[in-house]
Amino acid sequence: MESIFHEKQPSGNMDDSGFFSIQVISNALKVWGLELILFNSPEYQRLRIDPINERSFICNYKEHWFTVRKLGKQWFNLNSLLTGPELISDTYLALFLAQLQQEGYSIFVVKGDLPDCEADQLLQMIRVQQMHRPKLIGEELAQLKEQRVHKTDLERVLEANDGSGMLDEDEEDLQRALALSRQEIDMEDEEADLRRAIQLSMQGSSRNISQDMTQTSGTNLTSEELRKRREAYFEKQQQKQQQQQQQQQQGDLSGQSSHPCERPATSSGALGSDLGDAMSEEDMLQAAVTMSLETVRNDLKTEGKK
Repeated sequence: MESIFHEKQPSGNMDDSGFFSIQVISNALKVWGLELILFNSPEYQRLRIDPINERSFICNYKEHWFTVRKLGKQWFNLNSLLTGPELISDTYLALFLAQLQQEGYSIFVVKGDLPDCEADQLLQMIRVQQMHRPKLIGEELAQLKEQRVHKTDLERVLEANDGSGMLDEDEEDLQRALALSRQEIDMEDEEADLRRAIQLSMQGSSRNISQDMTQTSGTNLTSEELRKRREAYFEKQQQKQQQQQQQQQQGDLSGQSSHPCERPATSSGALGSDLGDAMSEEDMLQAAVTMSLETVRNDLKTEGKK
């Protein structure tokens, strides 16, 4: 009965997952003449051996074991959780082992002559260079899954845009046409805005007609005053022309007998053009505004009488 009871009890040296205790591994290595020594034990630390002078280390954390071994003249991390062997430089080896100890790993030094292997013989002749460090298997699977999800989302977006490509182009053409039409309207409406401004100013003045009449009676020109000024300007121009003719007759009597002086034109059209040149733009604008105000006043008076 006791033998049956012991058979049913779980063993501390192994389990169904393939895990073996340090005692089992130590006994298995003795078959090859190898011995395990705890890396941080006082006995080993007193030896003050540089880790790069060893040949192999076995690392354990909970139920996971892996080896750090020297193959040829280079060190490699042979952790089965990585996608491949990880190259470790001589300068980084001591730091790597110290990091494992901080993470809770137990490290054992393998003492003795290791059996020959083909990888060790090959790397004795050549040195390898690792461009990219291997990743954890779970990390690589997660990245591959993320890439597949991103690719699927991108394909969905592209498929959705395939049918709306023409619509997007039509919308862009419409936006450009609207922008051009807005520019044309802005350029064409300057004169209309000016006319509306004048109209609004006249409407504002018509609301306060009594005040406008008192304010503009002394400063603005009426149509009667403008007519009188034109007549005075015509008379002044005639006087100047007569004076010029008299001076020419007195200065060149001989030339007058052979080549009679041509009398300059004094038509109303010429005088009108001279008047238009002599009057400044400000006077013309003032006169036009005054006449428009008078027209508004006359219309208001006519409506008031009605």
